[in-house]
Amino acid sequence: MQIHPTALVESGAQLGAACRIHAYAVIRRHCVLGDGVVVHPFAVVGGDPQDLGFDVANDSVVHVGARTVIREHVTISRATHAGASTEIGADCFLMAACHVAHDCHVADRVVIANAALLAGHVQVGERAFLGGGAVIHQFCRIGEGAMIGGGARISSDVPPFTMATERNALIGLNKVGLRRRGVDRATLDELKRALRIVATPIGNLRELTRAALAREEFTSAEARALLEFYQQGRRGFVRPRRGANEGDDVPA
Repeated sequence: MQIHPTALVESGAQLGAACRIHAYAVIRRHCVLGDGVVVHPFAVVGGDPQDLGFDVANDSVVHVGARTVIREHVTISRATHAGASTEIGADCFLMAACHVAHDCHVADRVVIANAALLAGHVQVGERAFLGGGAVIHQFCRIGEGAMIGGGARISSDVPPFTMATERNALIGLNKVGLRRRGVDRATLDELKRALRIVATPIGNLRELTRAALAREEFTSAEARALLEFYQQGRRGFVRPRRGANEGDDVPA
């Protein structure tokens, strides 16, 4: 490992194999970086959370998975409570100036585009994509394989394999992402049927999806994951944007 003579490295600090920390990047104490992590200039990993009640004496941490790339001016805050962690998975790509707040859990292979902002306690599922400038409210869940449009304002949960944009607007399945995953036609058809259930304009979504799961008519892991997503969480759920049933954004 090569360390530039002008770098400031605290005694006892350790890096994962093949990590690259660029000039002017800041890695705070209690951060754990997996092998091959890249941190670009002016990023701050493990900074104190932006929480007025935070006790700086808490030994909370940030974990960053292997091969994740953190671009310029990204900020990742450590968790708020002792022993807790903010988690970034493996093979993620965090583009310039995005923010991951305290206690967030970001799964593997997630892309967070420029200037996207995650508030505290947000959960992001594997292979999700968050568009540039999107803002995610605290405690929201973004499901596996979901895509959030650029500039979106999300304060409700977004189910797996779907797309959401604007203000909590569900606009359909993430078909491009599903094709890239190699999802077969039968699974795609099941996902369409599952989405029709949650796109219903009336009714309790938790009850509707619970009933659909009980009927055992959905056999694919993807369709069941979409329906099971509605059995959890503490916030509401994104709903079809006005006029979506007049087109083919959301299957009807």
